[in-house]
Amino acid sequence: MSAPETIPARNAASTATPRRTTFWAIRGQLGRRQYALIALAGLLLPLVLWWALAATQWVSPVFLPGPAQVAERLGQWWTDDNLGADMAISAWRVCAGWALSLLVALPLGLLIGTFRPVQALLEPLTDFIRYMPAVAFVPLVMLWVGIDEGAKVAVIFIGTFFQMVLMVAEDVRRVPDAQIEAAQTMGATRSEIIRLVIIPSARPALLDTLRITMGWAWTYLVVAELVAANSGVGFAILKAQRFLQTDKIFGGILLIGAMGLVIDQAFRLVHRLAFPWLAKR
Repeated sequence: MSAPETIPARNAASTATPRRTTFWAIRGQLGRRQYALIALAGLLLPLVLWWALAATQWVSPVFLPGPAQVAERLGQWWTDDNLGADMAISAWRVCAGWALSLLVALPLGLLIGTFRPVQALLEPLTDFIRYMPAVAFVPLVMLWVGIDEGAKVAVIFIGTFFQMVLMVAEDVRRVPDAQIEAAQTMGATRSEIIRLVIIPSARPALLDTLRITMGWAWTYLVVAELVAANSGVGFAILKAQRFLQTDKIFGGILLIGAMGLVIDQAFRLVHRLAFPWLAKR
C-alpha cells in the first residue's frame, strides 16, 4: 500500500517544482507588469549608482556631474539654446540616412538572399566594405557631397547601409525551403514565389532588422555632425567638449539614448500589432 501513496506525492512534487522556477525558466514567460517593473529597475539602477558616485565626489564634478546638474543644464539648453530644434534636426538626419539605406538595401538584400549568383557577386564586396569605419569616409564625403545636409545624411547612410544589406539577405535566407518547394510544386512562378512566399515569410525578421539598424544609425549621429554642422545634438556635444561643459555632454548623450529608445519602442509596438501571433509566444 505504500507504493501507491508515494506516487501522488511524487507527482505533486513534480508539478509544484515548475511553479517555483517559472520566473527563471529558459525562455519562460513574464507578465506585462512583471516585465515593466524589471525594465524600470534596469533603467533606474544605473541612474541611482551614478547619483551615488557623484554624491561621494570621489570624482570632480567637472569630469562626473551629478544627475541634478545634468538636468539643470538640459533645462538651460531648452530655454536658452533651442534644444527642441537641435533634437528635430538630429532626428531628421538620422531618419533620412536610415530611410535612404532602406530604399537601397531592401531590394538588394532580397536579391542576395534569393539568388546565388547575386550573392556570389555582391556579398563578398559588401562584407569587405562594412568593416571600413564610417568616420574614415568623412573627408571623401566632404569632397564628393559638400558640407551641407546631404553630407551628414551620407555619413549615416554609409554607417548603416552595408550592415542592413547583409542582415536583410540573411533574413531572406531563413525562409524555410519547404515553403519554397511547396510553392514550386503548385506551379508558382519565380516572381510569385518572391512576392507571395519569401517576402511575407521574412517580413517579421525584416522589421526586426530595420529596428536594429535604426539603432546603428543613431550611433553615427555625432560622427555625421562633425561635417560642418552648426546645429543638432551631436554638434552641441562636440561644442560642449571645447568648453569642458561635461554636464551638457552627459545631457546630449542621454538625449540621443532617449530619442533612440522612443523610436525602438515604436518599432516594437508596430511589430506586435503587425504580427500578434509572435508576440504571444
